[in-house]
Amino acid sequence: MTLFVALWPPDQVREPLERAVRAARPTAPELRWSPPERWHLTVVFLGGPAVPLPGLAAALERALEGRPPLDLALDGWGVFPQTDQPGSGASVVWAGVTGDGLPELAEALADAARDAGVPISSRPFVPHVTLARARRRHDVSRTLRALGPALTTGWRADRVDLVESRPKGPDRYRTVRSWGLPWGSESQRTPERGTS
Repeated sequence: MTLFVALWPPDQVREPLERAVRAARPTAPELRWSPPERWHLTVVFLGGPAVPLPGLAAALERALEGRPPLDLALDGWGVFPQTDQPGSGASVVWAGVTGDGLPELAEALADAARDAGVPISSRPFVPHVTLARARRRHDVSRTLRALGPALTTGWRADRVDLVESRPKGPDRYRTVRSWGLPWGSESQRTPERGTS
């Protein structure tokens, strides 16, 4: 079981992304394009199968206590690995995301996970939605041009999900736990949410 904490873009964000991807897809047959229903922003990656779920969920809940919703927006195109020459030798193409409070949320959740005994990568947080990946690096500069002008569509993120990644399952991502923002009001605490 691999877990991560995610924010999911709504339809009004996915639709312009879908249009951009449709235009860019023919330029890069070597890329595996993610279906729109899987597009998400990973806030914290929580690693492999030994994650202590009950303790982790409680720690994340404490870190979310009283946090307000986030106003987010798409913020251009990017690639991994990041280089001085965007697109040359890339294996991941993504749409950037920006928003006040997003880096602080990521840091608070990473600290909470560490406190729960979950080792967290020390890589810098680069908020993004992965659109496509390849096994080997390719020059995707043509693809980046085909995606078109940088999108800046905004949305309010008022839910944080703890998600299980299941590469071989029929549903690739399964929400294990959800928290509405702001977390901590009586209306948010009553039901157990997202335990499908």
